[in-house]
Amino acid sequence: MSLLRAKHTVPKPTNSEVSILRILWRDGPSTVRHIREALEAERKSTVGHTTALKLVQIMCDKGLLDRDDTSRPQVFRPRIAEQETQRQIVSDVLDRVFGGSTKKLVLQLLGIKRASHAEIREVEELLDRIEKERH
Repeated sequence: MSLLRAKHTVPKPTNSEVSILRILWRDGPSTVRHIREALEAERKSTVGHTTALKLVQIMCDKGLLDRDDTSRPQVFRPRIAEQETQRQIVSDVLDRVFGGSTKKLVLQLLGIKRASHAEIREVEELLDRIEKERH
């Protein structure tokens, strides 16, 4: 199994859903009001309450969020951990766009954005750990 493959299949979130997930991963369990306000701050534009509520309801139906119905207002939390969701999305991109080639993906990533020395060291350490595990 590829290192980028998640153990469980995560429902594929849309861009708007990823924005909401990032807010919840950053801020923790939140109300629709908090999510809407955070989206507005991020987008620098108005987001309607019913729009935010509908997105959150869809995400609950897809299995991306859990809803706590015991409190008012309701509180929402991600069902899937940030790292697992990231792995699933990257795995999908790896397969669809790069034909499964990790090398092509990594070369594109490093070519798009200049990595800091600390990031390069972390990548080198990861590669060393992977190499050790193979032997």
